[in-house]
Amino acid sequence: MDLRCVPMDLSRGADLAASAPTASDALAVGLVSDQPKQPLRQALDELLGPDLAARLEQRRFKAKPGECLSFERIAGSPSSVILVGMGAVAELDLAGVRRASAAAAKAAAAAGCTQLALALPIEALEPGAAAVAMAEAARLSLYSDQRFKGESEPTPQLQRLDLLGLPESAASGLNAVAATCAGVELARQLVAAPPNVATPQHLADSAAAIARTYGAELRLLERADCEALGMGAYLGVAQGSDLPLKFIHLISRPTGPVTRRVALVGKGLTFDSGGYNLNTAGSQIEMMKYDMGGSAAVLGAMRAIAELKPAGVEVHMIVASCENMISGGAVHPGDIVTASNGKTIEINNTDAEGRLTLADALVYACKLKPDAVVDLATLTGACVIALGEEMAGLWSSSDGLANALLEAGRAGGEPLWRMPLRSSYKEGLKSQFADLKNTGPRPGGAITAALFLQDFVAQGLPWAHLDIAGPVWSDKDRGSDPAGATGFGVRTLVQWVCSGAPA
Repeated sequence: MDLRCVPMDLSRGADLAASAPTASDALAVGLVSDQPKQPLRQALDELLGPDLAARLEQRRFKAKPGECLSFERIAGSPSSVILVGMGAVAELDLAGVRRASAAAAKAAAAAGCTQLALALPIEALEPGAAAVAMAEAARLSLYSDQRFKGESEPTPQLQRLDLLGLPESAASGLNAVAATCAGVELARQLVAAPPNVATPQHLADSAAAIARTYGAELRLLERADCEALGMGAYLGVAQGSDLPLKFIHLISRPTGPVTRRVALVGKGLTFDSGGYNLNTAGSQIEMMKYDMGGSAAVLGAMRAIAELKPAGVEVHMIVASCENMISGGAVHPGDIVTASNGKTIEINNTDAEGRLTLADALVYACKLKPDAVVDLATLTGACVIALGEEMAGLWSSSDGLANALLEAGRAGGEPLWRMPLRSSYKEGLKSQFADLKNTGPRPGGAITAALFLQDFVAQGLPWAHLDIAGPVWSDKDRGSDPAGATGFGVRTLVQWVCSGAPA
């Protein structure tokens, strides 16, 4: 999709019409609900005629957030005029911009338009951030995954998007949009693929493709390599599957000197049966293909980062990938394993396997001596109960890192909520037989899971854990995230890495 910022006076209807001069064009205009004399509304009156107010009243258009109304024009151009509601002026934010842009793009594509001119009332927002939000939402909202259908359906796409009323200086941030969106789309494809396709080998192949295409470096550890490194926690989870494990280490290096080194760690359980603590039908076992959502997010982020190559930043991506299956060789409830940092773990629940794989992955990441480590995982149902399905939980040992990630999530349209690392809750992880258990009491389960992971992070190293179990998948359309796999986490990581924010 070609992207342009077009400086112009949004109060003139003639200028709005001229911005979409051909029959294949659509013009979308955002309206707020509490300013009847707003400049964009005046321009629409000029463009569509003095009876617009009556037509809006007839169609009951109130400019509520997400509300969308299209007018098809048989004569003249643009052929489609789309009105999108943005709610009250005081509530305008980047999330609202993304929602409105997604609605406009979908309406334009549904009308068969190949180009869209988009005008939104974003005077109170930073122009560059608004431009990125509009462009990302427009592209990602039109994503459609038809890989596994015998007969694919046509998926209309926009070829060009003009952002009206934005200064040309706002276009600088648009350079990263294509790479970031491609990363999100890769993550969506990985999460949505069935587990007989998205195997540990498939994740390794995806990392290899990124390395080949964008000049990254791939290190792939097999079972013998992991045994030599003493990764008993990871190996314990993997031992029940017939599929070989793949420990994936992908490195993106900057073209110049390295001034900052970060590690991104993703949970890579390509299918989670629960092991002998079996997932039952009520737990949606058929959806446990998305238990590798953390690995998909870091792979998608690396696809974007390796292309963008942010100055001075060396990025290490680590995924300890395997399946959690039941077999004669699977780990038992009650087994004790030894992680690569020497800590022993009593497995009191085989369905709390992700933290076991992450334990050895975090130890490995810390040995690279990064300036910060961030892990992403579909780790706990407890986090979904606490925060719902639209935001991820954030735990961090560093206020600076936590704040940087919160800001990156806001900019990327992926809301995070910081949760407590309450040390007294670690009492629940004490084991009579080992250094710790892999699960604690049910209350505060997402917190004890984060505290478990912290035991495998080097002391003093800034670290953050994102539990993305809620937003990794959606059963309904969320604007720029169609129903299904969302690719959650990619935009946050890309924004954080490329912004140069300190740990």
